[in-house]
Amino acid sequence: MAKNAPLIIGISIGDLNGIGPEIVLKSFSDARMLDFCTPVIFANIKMLTWYKKELGLDMHLNSISELNQVVPGKINVFNAWNESYEVRYGATDPKAGQLAIASLKSAVIALKSGALDALVTAPIDKKNSQSEDFKFPGHTDYLAQELEGNALMFMVSEHLSVGLLTDHVPVREAPNKITEALIREKSQAMIASLTQDFGVRKPKIAVLGVNPHSGDQGVIGSEDQEVMSPTIQSLRDAGHLIYGPYPADGFFGSGAYKEFDAVLAAYHDQGLIPFKTLSFGAGVNVTAGLSAVRTSPDHGTAFDIAGQNKARTSSFEEAIFTAIKIVRNRRMHTQLNKAPLEIVSKKPTGKKKRR
Repeated sequence: MAKNAPLIIGISIGDLNGIGPEIVLKSFSDARMLDFCTPVIFANIKMLTWYKKELGLDMHLNSISELNQVVPGKINVFNAWNESYEVRYGATDPKAGQLAIASLKSAVIALKSGALDALVTAPIDKKNSQSEDFKFPGHTDYLAQELEGNALMFMVSEHLSVGLLTDHVPVREAPNKITEALIREKSQAMIASLTQDFGVRKPKIAVLGVNPHSGDQGVIGSEDQEVMSPTIQSLRDAGHLIYGPYPADGFFGSGAYKEFDAVLAAYHDQGLIPFKTLSFGAGVNVTAGLSAVRTSPDHGTAFDIAGQNKARTSSFEEAIFTAIKIVRNRRMHTQLNKAPLEIVSKKPTGKKKRR
């Protein structure tokens, strides 16, 4: 492949009753997107043709049954299933969940084979996607099983980037899961991603405490003093610019996050509430730490607006551009034999170079 040739980006379609098909098709209804990548949408050609008409879009979909049939400059649709499905906007339907997972699994097989350069996933419904064949709380956990490495849920935007020590686990279980080994694993995955995926030479990372006020010196829980603090100090002694644990409320309220390249939050809502407050619609979910590149928009299925042609494509487009940037940065990093990359920007961002 030529050095600057458009990358082949696989796209899983997500829940058919949500906004996944809408944001995918609307993103590529702008033909200029094909200057940046060649999409392969894992779905069903009849299904997407119906959606195209529903949305009033004038665009050509190229149906393929084999990945060697992908046509550059076209919107390729790989038929991941052949059965028909009647869309019910906003409905939580197990059948829709099965088809969403069929799309995901087909795309991951193609990614692992090397037929795709990266994967961008549209949102699934975590409840209706559950089955005997898929018992994962989300994409990240499934990809951690299928792709080599230690997965880190890493939300990135131009102004704030947040990774999670614990992601899709009940809040009551989070403190018990935070161990020295987990902190080291997630920290190292974040450092590696910032370095090779986003070109940050010497990442500076903040870790948030798990308890209110980071435990107030043990008055409100002991995890911050007994587990987090010594592990962070050990990582810093090893030469990493990693600091904390910081009380989450004051950390974001004071704007201290602006002084760091990324933040490692203790649990899901601690990190994602401030991230989505500050970056919603412009953020991207990156599964860092794996052997292949996967990104997704920063939102869910949005059942409440499905079928109303209201969904914004901004985050999905950012996910595409971020995937492209990460693939190119990783290749450059490999070519330079793991030498530091030229800094693309101080903070990881999916900001696109567009028209």
